[in-house]
Amino acid sequence: MKLAIQVGLYLAGLSLDVLILTVLLRGQWKRYPFVFLYLIADFLTTVAEMPVSLGLIVARPHSLLDDVYWIDERIIQMLVYLLVISLVYRATVQWKPRRTILAGVIGGSILFWGVSFLIYFNPAAETGQWMTPWMRDMNFCTIFLDLGLWGALIGARQKDFKLLMVTGALGIQSTGNAIGDALRLISHSLAEPTAYFMVFANLTCLYIWWRAFRMPDVPPSSRPHPVAARTSGSRSQSQN
Repeated sequence: MKLAIQVGLYLAGLSLDVLILTVLLRGQWKRYPFVFLYLIADFLTTVAEMPVSLGLIVARPHSLLDDVYWIDERIIQMLVYLLVISLVYRATVQWKPRRTILAGVIGGSILFWGVSFLIYFNPAAETGQWMTPWMRDMNFCTIFLDLGLWGALIGARQKDFKLLMVTGALGIQSTGNAIGDALRLISHSLAEPTAYFMVFANLTCLYIWWRAFRMPDVPPSSRPHPVAARTSGSRSQSQN
């Protein structure tokens, strides 16, 4: 039963990756290049983990799985960070101190990650013992960046609903991963249920992305301007 659930979750994740990549290849990958790169990395790292996770490789299964898992986590986390920065760049296109904001976001997050790494890194311990709290902090940092990005998008005059959905889904994934890592630190017995919880958060993010990128693009120029709408309305009333 456990093997069937694992296979089903893997297939669901890989299928969503392929579906989103197929939609992006129709032209949207140019607007969201880091989403495109993230999905490719997610697909490849999932395929790399499957033989070890499902027990198809018998030699050193636990240590080998740990090595593959934490290497994949580093790659994915870095791509998530680049993805968030790219979304911040898109959201602040009309902000005058754009470079200052980006420099502050990048510098502050790197400083936070560096301090967290120095606190938890322990070469004498197993990788998971210091990587789990570090990944937890990195995910929490991503959550705060995502919240700031969400606030900027909500406050924008012209709402980009597709970008809002992409950002919101990424926030769900980061929150699920941060909670999962935090619970693992409380008790090792929670490792398995939190793993399913984190997978569910990732699948939710992918599903929302799939729905978002299937939405038709509505250029801002095609939306009626509020002043123009009021003017045309008053003219029609005067004619009547």
